[in-house]
Amino acid sequence: MIVRSSQSDVFSRRKTAVILFFIIIGVIFLIRLYYIQMIDHRYKIYASSNVQRVITDYAARGLIYDRNGELLVYNEPYYDLMVIPRQVSNIDTLEFISLLGITREQFENRIQAATRYSRFKASVFERQISKDTYAYLQEKLFRFPGFYVQPRTLRKYPYAMAAHLFGYVGEAGPSVIENDPYYRPGDYIGISGIEKHYEEILRGHKGTRIVLVDALNRDIGPFQDGRYDTLAVTGTDLYTSLDYKLQLYGERLMQNKRGSIVAIEPSSGEILALITSPGYDPNLLVGRIRSQNYRNLQADTLKPLFNRALMANYPPGSVFKVANFLVGLQEGGINNHSRYSCPGFYRSGGITVRCRSHPQPVNVLSAIQYSCNTFSCIQFRNTLELPRFGSMQEALTTWRNHLMSMGFGRRFNSDLPYELSGLLGSADYYDRIYGTRGWRALTVISLAIGQGEIGTTPLQLANLAVTVANRGYYYTPHIVKAIETPDNLNPEFLERHYTTIDSVHFEIMAEAMYETVEAGTGRFSRIPDIPFGGKTGTVQNPHGENHSAFIAFAPFDNPKIAISVIVENAGGGAAWAAPISSLMIEKYLTREVKRAWFEQRILDAEF
Repeated sequence: MIVRSSQSDVFSRRKTAVILFFIIIGVIFLIRLYYIQMIDHRYKIYASSNVQRVITDYAARGLIYDRNGELLVYNEPYYDLMVIPRQVSNIDTLEFISLLGITREQFENRIQAATRYSRFKASVFERQISKDTYAYLQEKLFRFPGFYVQPRTLRKYPYAMAAHLFGYVGEAGPSVIENDPYYRPGDYIGISGIEKHYEEILRGHKGTRIVLVDALNRDIGPFQDGRYDTLAVTGTDLYTSLDYKLQLYGERLMQNKRGSIVAIEPSSGEILALITSPGYDPNLLVGRIRSQNYRNLQADTLKPLFNRALMANYPPGSVFKVANFLVGLQEGGINNHSRYSCPGFYRSGGITVRCRSHPQPVNVLSAIQYSCNTFSCIQFRNTLELPRFGSMQEALTTWRNHLMSMGFGRRFNSDLPYELSGLLGSADYYDRIYGTRGWRALTVISLAIGQGEIGTTPLQLANLAVTVANRGYYYTPHIVKAIETPDNLNPEFLERHYTTIDSVHFEIMAEAMYETVEAGTGRFSRIPDIPFGGKTGTVQNPHGENHSAFIAFAPFDNPKIAISVIVENAGGGAAWAAPISSLMIEKYLTREVKRAWFEQRILDAEF
């Protein structure tokens, strides 16, 4: 039997289908509406961008002063021209590019780049417009919808000095933006020097303003009376330990020379001056010309970007005898009564180390005073061959540990970025070369005179002078003295670091360095009425003329300054590095230099 659906059943099913259809359509619209309002912000951005503009207020970076309150780094206003591609329409392109001094091709390329980033968000069209150009441009900007000006600040340096210490500021790269949510495209960040190490202190905090704009792209006031605005917070000021007059003087002395000067206050570890030569004017790496200037500096064969004071790896030469003798005295390889004759050379096992002519026999004091290589080799070998050392590996490791306690062979981890650790040969190093039984004290005898498998930075050599001045301890060398106010000392660097050498041995070495200046190899650089201690060094250089080296501290009884000087390819330490040290000491302690002829000799020299 066939059962036919009634007319009412058919109508009911059609009604249900229609209802379901409208329900499905309604759900689709609801889902789409939720997606548009809660997930996809394109339409919200499009709508708001027609009437609102979100402006980032960039905080001015903190100022940088010298130890006496002299302003060294400040901010100068500049402006970035921003673009929102979606709003750019019907502009006089010819007039616009003539205002900025760019080509039509540049205009089109920049618009395309901004569009690829976002059609709705602002990005930089022209960077770092000067305040003069801004004043002219601002009057006509209403003719160019989609463009507006973003205020910024750039660093300015009243003195063309200490570029390596200050470092420079540049745009944050993709890796920085990816790893730190604070930074956005177009933000600036410290790239090197103080600017890098103290970035979070110097940068301050960005603020945000929302302003209303009319159809002609003109600012007509804050959105809802600034209810949603946030204030920018200026960065914190820093007070460096630099004495700017001493820094300027040191850079003047090193003109036309290659090398470095590092001066430190022994009682605090504060760096008074840090010169690397050749250097450059820090103003070169500011503003729109920074990229081109950086490329020029990179291409310069004299390597002005290279920070010799922190990164150069020099054999220390004879100045290292001070450290070696301290180890010998501590371990008993020599003592105050050790005396040896010097025939003008040290010879053993087919190895000969030449020495200069000087009075003899020599002891600890006179060996430093006259820089005797023979005494240095004997004491070094005596120390490594002490019977209580079970092996040459143990002896060299003990020697190395003493030197590391003085700051050699490692970084100080101070506020000076990119500092290198130098080189200090280890027992493992020699084992790999000669085998565990294939080397002895005579194999590494060149270490006795600061040559061979050893490299030191000028900062480490200055710290050696500090350690002798303090009779056995030092503070981490650092460049920032105080944060925010001159009396708010930087707490990072207030700890004393004691060496593994007894202070009594430093008394002997300080006396030997005093005799070096009074009547030894450094006597040419004595300063009237300022007794001080020093040690000359001639650094053997297989690539050319030897380097001139000197370390010193002054005054002798109450040291206020310790210093190291390296002058590349200048020969003996007494001829050039010692006189430069002497002038720097005189300048710092008396604020003037009276030995005009002595000073002029240095100023006229070129290496």
